[in-house]
Amino acid sequence: MKKILLAALLAGLSLSASAAQTIRFATEASYPPFEFVDASNKIQGFDVDLANALCKEMDATCTFTNQAFDRLIPSLKFRRFDAVMAGMDITPEREKQVLFSKPYYDNSALFIAQKGKVADVAALKGKRVGVQNGTTHQKYLADQHSDITTVPYDSYQNAVLDLKNGRIDAVFGDTAVVNEWLKQNANLAPVGDKITDKAYFGTGLGITVRQGNTDLQAKFNAALEKVKADGTYKTIYNKWFQQ
Repeated sequence: MKKILLAALLAGLSLSASAAQTIRFATEASYPPFEFVDASNKIQGFDVDLANALCKEMDATCTFTNQAFDRLIPSLKFRRFDAVMAGMDITPEREKQVLFSKPYYDNSALFIAQKGKVADVAALKGKRVGVQNGTTHQKYLADQHSDITTVPYDSYQNAVLDLKNGRIDAVFGDTAVVNEWLKQNANLAPVGDKITDKAYFGTGLGITVRQGNTDLQAKFNAALEKVKADGTYKTIYNKWFQQ
């Protein structure tokens, strides 16, 4: 009987030790300040810090894997990951494929070009504009500005490099990310006003989980409410956006 009780106790301890959930996040780490790879080859950024804070609230452990942006949702659907957090806009089209958390960041988009080269958005007609493949920015240009030639890139880093070297005329991306490029490149300037079309950008950024995984979706939403209420979110936000 003692052996049976001991075995049961050990089994209980084993189950308890493995009860902490591991949440496997996929991201696309070439999009500072949301996510990027630092000098130590670690994925850092606003999304990573926020994900870790949410996991702490959920008594879970986070892992992060770098993927091409246009492979994020397919990889999630094939169960290679549990969630995606990659500066991803909540859109009606994506909501047909995945579940989103409540928005964790209010978003908008902006064009940039070399200073003095492009007067306004209308002047981009017939021009070449770089976007990251698979993004909302790419779809927005295809739907709303078919007179602009969209040039897809695997990462925005390569798009900005081509812009600086004159191989394309502008780049279109999230405003917070664009502002980082402007800080680092004095010869670049914004073109026109921020775009907040709710069908593409205005709803905000969300964490994605697979269709049907309402349990994880609810946990993310509850954790988001908690970190916003206790000031953790504000601390993380100020670290990355109030410098």
